[in-house]
Amino acid sequence: MKFKSIAIISLTLFSVSAMADSWFSLGGSGVKPVNNPQWLEECGACHFPYQPGLLPSRSWKKMFANLDDHFGENAELAQDELESLLQYAVENGADKSNHKRSAIISRSLRKNDEPQRISTLRYIVRKHDELSRRHVQNNPEVKSLSHCQACHTDISNGSFSESEIEIPGFRDWDDD
Repeated sequence: MKFKSIAIISLTLFSVSAMADSWFSLGGSGVKPVNNPQWLEECGACHFPYQPGLLPSRSWKKMFANLDDHFGENAELAQDELESLLQYAVENGADKSNHKRSAIISRSLRKNDEPQRISTLRYIVRKHDELSRRHVQNNPEVKSLSHCQACHTDISNGSFSESEIEIPGFRDWDDD
């Protein structure tokens, strides 16, 4: 009986260890944090410097090819900056990332999709479907799903964990 208990405990520990190894081999549960100072400076000058792992590489290529009309703004860059930032985006796109959320985003897209807005990805919309207009659009501190940093408190570290969400003006998501 004692041997059977030890065997069960050993198998359980082995299984937990294997699951942890699998999780860590994915790079973590979120997206890879931005580790490029140029990305933080150039992209962060106008908006939150979204992690490249939130869109596939093909989307970043399309976006960088149209920086003269970047969501209604001219965000053109010098050629050397453009090439450097594009390379960073492509190498760290959702389809190239080993982080769990990036992999899920990549798998949720059709093969040739080139989405330009993170906030319109089916996966992102689905993850926010329990929120009302009061939480997002009518909330003066949020306004749009594109303002991820308004609610995701550890976003700069690539974390989008539900336990780290704080919607401005609401203690709980279902507050009225």
